[in-house]
Amino acid sequence: MLQDILINWSPQETRVAVVENGALQELHVERTLERGLVGNVYLGKVQRVLPGMQSAFIDIGLDKAAFLHVADVWHPPAEGETISAARSAQGQIPIERQVFEGQSLMVQVVKDPMGSKGARLSTQISIAGRMLVFLPQDDHIGVSQKIPLEQREQLRARMQALSGSEGGGFILRTNAEDASDMELADDIQYLRKAWARTKAASLRLPAASLLHQDLNLMQRVLRDLVGEGTQAIRVDSGEQCEALKAFGLEFMPAAAAKLQRYKGERPIFDLFGIDEDITRALARRVDLKSGGYLVIDQTEALTTIDVNTGGFVGARNFDDTIFKTNLEAAHAIARQLRLRNLGGIVIADFIDMVREDHRQQVLDALRQQLQRDRVKTTLGGFSQLGLVEMTRKRTRDSLAHMLCEPCAECQGKGTVKTVRTVAYDIFREILREARQFNPREFRIVASSKVIELFLDEERQHLEGLSSFIGKPISLQSEAGVAQEKYDIVLL
Repeated sequence: MLQDILINWSPQETRVAVVENGALQELHVERTLERGLVGNVYLGKVQRVLPGMQSAFIDIGLDKAAFLHVADVWHPPAEGETISAARSAQGQIPIERQVFEGQSLMVQVVKDPMGSKGARLSTQISIAGRMLVFLPQDDHIGVSQKIPLEQREQLRARMQALSGSEGGGFILRTNAEDASDMELADDIQYLRKAWARTKAASLRLPAASLLHQDLNLMQRVLRDLVGEGTQAIRVDSGEQCEALKAFGLEFMPAAAAKLQRYKGERPIFDLFGIDEDITRALARRVDLKSGGYLVIDQTEALTTIDVNTGGFVGARNFDDTIFKTNLEAAHAIARQLRLRNLGGIVIADFIDMVREDHRQQVLDALRQQLQRDRVKTTLGGFSQLGLVEMTRKRTRDSLAHMLCEPCAECQGKGTVKTVRTVAYDIFREILREARQFNPREFRIVASSKVIELFLDEERQHLEGLSSFIGKPISLQSEAGVAQEKYDIVLL
């Protein structure tokens, strides 16, 4: 599958589009102000040691001093000691016997600053790669608990053979489950280089300096997204292109060779129609070329995808029409999962098919398209109710959660009460108020649409209510008030 990667950079935001055969398949967004500090490694300087709190405050060059608790001071296992025994021993030696004021200490941020609290630190350093986490102060090889038990020992044995005798330990992440030896070896090489550069910086730089920072989005593109099918990586910023090339030449020379500076007059995303694709990816409805369409609803627990024939009437018979619509929908569903980064449980409601071979072909097409997804997916067959269930690993926020927020008017429900429903709610509220209070007048403050209804179609009912409670009812329109919002003022 031929692939192009487009990088649109600005000081406040970086956007990366993965285009395959001319169609947008993935979108990655990173905003400068939202980048956290977790994972960054600093050469800190101990400012104060507090025996009463068994903690120390460390200057790492931020506005607020960072916080190191005795339980986060790591001691590698002694000879013959297990990892669990070493962890249980953490915190038993008083912090005043482990650090002192003015000491330079290599530390890593494990929790971002929040409010008046500074960042939380640990002295156990770990550097994350694409499939592995490197533990330079340890020699243990661990495997994610999410990987099936029967595969863990096999992966551990492979890692012991690949890691060699250079020291340091590794943890295999869940996406290393199906990794080849070459992919693991590349990750090991990158992580060892990153650690060597971090150590060298700690000897060269003064205290309160940043030694290692988690890769930014553009650097992760070179590490995670570039493959044999990648034709070019186009960057629309000359300065960022040169910086990325320098990084790539040191760590990923093959990927760096595919970097190109985009010099066109039109914005790079406009040239390839990416912004229009993003707008469509945020919509609930996805139109298919045949005239059918998908309806995608994302909830907290799962995502549902409904397939409809729409305006597609087919050419020969009803069964063929349904089959062709479902076949096209299978390709579209796999693309939408990647583009919207939908994770967790996904339920697809295809149009009912009578023939078993049609159902199997649709399932095979969906399975084939999902194999192109870098994120692990598990696909089941058709259920008794004709639904297809699948799971897709959650790796980051979905596109909608990243770019959108709940509507202030409907509070995320997706619908609002009709104008007439709101008017009748107001009638009932006035009746309740009239039984409890005895004002001179009731005033309805509501949106212009509700007030217009009271002045027109509901005028007779409003006058009848006023006569029933024996009080005048006045109206006041408020511009900008949401349709469901209103207030009853007692005068």
